[in-house]
Amino acid sequence: MLINGIAASVAGVVSNQLVARVQTFTSPFMLSAALLVASWFMIRKLWTENYGAQDSSADVGRFDILQLGRIRQAFDIVRRDPALLVLGLRQTCFEGSMYIFVFLWVPSMQEASPPGAPLPLGYIFSAFMVSMMLGSVVYTSVVSHSLPRSDAPLVLHAKLASLNCLVASLALAFSFSTSFPQSRFWAFCVFEACVGVYYPVQGMLKGSMISNDHRATLAALFRVPLNIFVTGIMLTGISENRQVVFSACSLVLAFSSLMTTFVIVPRTVAMSENPPLPRTA
Repeated sequence: MLINGIAASVAGVVSNQLVARVQTFTSPFMLSAALLVASWFMIRKLWTENYGAQDSSADVGRFDILQLGRIRQAFDIVRRDPALLVLGLRQTCFEGSMYIFVFLWVPSMQEASPPGAPLPLGYIFSAFMVSMMLGSVVYTSVVSHSLPRSDAPLVLHAKLASLNCLVASLALAFSFSTSFPQSRFWAFCVFEACVGVYYPVQGMLKGSMISNDHRATLAALFRVPLNIFVTGIMLTGISENRQVVFSACSLVLAFSSLMTTFVIVPRTVAMSENPPLPRTA
């Protein structure tokens, strides 16, 4: 996460300088295309293919192009454990809001800025990436300083998951309630910091609550509502309904926080109090 954040921050600064020099917004995309081609050559030359283990189930799944069999299996697993359903719902709410934010932050900042005033979009993007790195640093600091004298690790991560969704919800709510560009910018930075906290927290919860045998299967199921959520919002015309979309994202994040508090936190407490029991699949 730290290396990715540094690379993204540098890319934002370089893109802003490139646009200022060339005077066209397409120049960063052309540079990224060249970098992707260079990456393809490096991967083709240096990487080897990992074919994984070959078994009979892999042969069956090879002909299931839409992965319907895997999704049915995942649905049966989730139906037996509501906590996993809430975990997938949390992923849908947070990552869906994050993907929609990617489409909305530029027109939202332009809307709050004075007419005709140019925005340093590359620098703003770099600030967002720095905020995401700071979020991961805050997560590391909280976990390292809280574990020796507080809740079990899994319980702490569940509580952080609930708090993180709540803070992200408040940040988006504040962003569309203010018309000042500086206030909206800092609200977006807080949201990006929540993104930096989200990934390690969600990874810990998924790694502890989902067995290795079912992790890939449930990942396929969790992507279905996520894609439906993002596509449905996109089809509403987000450029003309930014306030409505941000309101919807804020509400689903708040709902995710509540569900995490009342479902996942009690489950993690029970799992921590009974360590000999096998993990719920």
